[in-house]
Amino acid sequence: MTIDTIMARAPVIPVLVIDDIAHALPIAEALVAGGLPVLEVTLRTPCALAAIRQMRQVPGAVVGAGTVLNPAHLDAALAAGAEFVVSPGLTPALGQVALASGVPFLPGTANAADIMLGLDMGLTRFKFFPAMANGGLPALKAMAAVFGGIRFCPTGGITQASAPEWLAQPAVACVGGSWLVGKTAPGMAPDVAAIAAAARAAALLR
Repeated sequence: MTIDTIMARAPVIPVLVIDDIAHALPIAEALVAGGLPVLEVTLRTPCALAAIRQMRQVPGAVVGAGTVLNPAHLDAALAAGAEFVVSPGLTPALGQVALASGVPFLPGTANAADIMLGLDMGLTRFKFFPAMANGGLPALKAMAAVFGGIRFCPTGGITQASAPEWLAQPAVACVGGSWLVGKTAPGMAPDVAAIAAAARAAALLR
């Protein structure tokens, strides 16, 4: 797989914060059943790496690691079976290690300097993050006008209602969405029916 094929699989990549390892499989199964096979598990919780391992067992799932901040995170994600990696920003150290590993890599960018750093490394596919806090759609349009051939996955503050406007932009290949899986109360199972329904609605956006 390449980052292009991953970004083309579905209009929305769910951005997942897994607090309870028991929730990993049912959440992944519900999202894939709803038509969203590409899953980004953020490395923000102690069970994130274990969640990646478990979600890889779901037929059809393409599971990656998000919030990859440094080469050590990247190594741990790859050891857990991550099929792609996403970072909130881009540093030379992380970029060089990611490129050397051959893993599909989606680095975060917030401005022209970030994109130029990525271009210097041979990268042309970027996460625009945090999308709304960094000027929203007008900011992305302005950058896309300068950097032809770049494709983005805007993430941060995008909703089911606002996603179509982002996806209508030629420079946007897909969006990242945290709205698909709601917060689960301690001791409660995730609402898989609601997750699957949200995934079905999101899968129809393109």
